[in-house]
Amino acid sequence: MQYFQAVQEGKKRANEAQMKLFDIAGFAMLTLTTKKKDGKFIPIGAENYCAAIHRPEGYLVILVDAEGYTKAQTKDLEKEEAGQIYSKVAESGIEEFSGNQITIWTETFDTIQSEFK
Repeated sequence: MQYFQAVQEGKKRANEAQMKLFDIAGFAMLTLTTKKKDGKFIPIGAENYCAAIHRPEGYLVILVDAEGYTKAQTKDLEKEEAGQIYSKVAESGIEEFSGNQITIWTETFDTIQSEFK
C-alpha cells in the first residue's frame, strides 16, 4: 500500500473512532492515522478498544487499535470525569484494551483503566 492510501484509510478509521468518542465524551481529538511496520506505513487498525492513561496534564480516555496505537482521545480530564467517560465508553459496547501500553505519536504510556473499575 502506498503512503497516501495508508493515510486515507487510516484517517477514515481514526475519524470513525473520534466520532464515537465525541458522542460519548462531548469532545474528542483525532490522533494517529498510520503506523509503521517493517519499515512501511500502514493504516491504523480498524478495531476499537478503550484504554485510559495518566500523564502530568491529566487523565485521558482513548480509543486504540488492537496493537495499542491511539486513534482518538479525550482532552485532559480530572480522574473522576475520566472514570465516568470510561464507564460510558465501556457501556457502549467498546471492549477494554487488554495490553499494558499504548502509543500516542512517538510516546508510549502505561494503561490505567483498571483504576476505573
